[in-house]
Amino acid sequence: MAANGASGGATHKFDPNFTKNVIAATGPKAAPRTRKVLGSLIQHLHDFARENEITVDEWMSAVEFINEAGQMSTDVRNEGQLVCDILGLESLVDEITYKLASDASDAPTATAILGPFWRKDAPKLSMGDSIIIKSSQDEEVTHMYGIVTDFKTGKPIGGAELDVWHTAPNGMYEQQDPEQPDFNLRGRFTTGKDGKYDFYCLKPTAYPIPDDGPAGRLLKMLDRHPMRPAHIHFIVSAPGYKPIVTQIFDRTDQYCGNDSVFAVKDSLIVDFMPLKDDKKAKFELPYDFRMASFEDAAKHSAIGSTEDSTA
Repeated sequence: MAANGASGGATHKFDPNFTKNVIAATGPKAAPRTRKVLGSLIQHLHDFARENEITVDEWMSAVEFINEAGQMSTDVRNEGQLVCDILGLESLVDEITYKLASDASDAPTATAILGPFWRKDAPKLSMGDSIIIKSSQDEEVTHMYGIVTDFKTGKPIGGAELDVWHTAPNGMYEQQDPEQPDFNLRGRFTTGKDGKYDFYCLKPTAYPIPDDGPAGRLLKMLDRHPMRPAHIHFIVSAPGYKPIVTQIFDRTDQYCGNDSVFAVKDSLIVDFMPLKDDKKAKFELPYDFRMASFEDAAKHSAIGSTEDSTA
């Protein structure tokens, strides 16, 4: 039965004070950011439930879905993050966090999502080394090289670390595949004073994200495919600079315009070019990384905040 509203005669199908009371229950010692973020989350969740008239059965199905994603997550698979990727949440948060990264041609290298398959403590390798531990005849080896620079000054950045990883030709990261050696197709490289880097990797391949769990069921419910375009992951970090978490995509891949996790950005699409003068590789890929110092990043954030507040 509808509850009576204010003196204007308005009625509410559900208790009009319930959400306000839940938010108001937050105690005085809660941090301001916690109060703001969780208050907003409660408001939106409650509005969503009312708008769609979510039933107890539907809510319990959602709880079981979340529980299953958590129970399925391990050191080699992050199912909860995969669900966020399918919903576009990680890509959206990435866009919010690094909003100014691709606003101009002289901006720092654009970012992309970390994804659920990064591993810490990948092997430290020397420039010119290969991240390929296990090889086969059908692999398309690529020589990737470039320079890491300060996006504002153009000066090379020495001591920059490039953490790189990608899938094998079968579309699996090494921790998914018992047939691959530990840390296959992963490595970390540190630039010298000239800021240059180079290493050997594979021309990547498209692959389906794992769809044998809750994330896969969600894709099927949405009538969507599980494919990701061919890409190479990077984390580029250097003292005094804001780290870059990004992915480099093969322009020829059919899924560049239809990525299942919405991570592709135009500035990250590249061309793998045939290579004739290197017996070790069939392709070459030159790519430069431009980093923003923490000081410059802070200035951009302040400008963005000012623009948002006056919009």
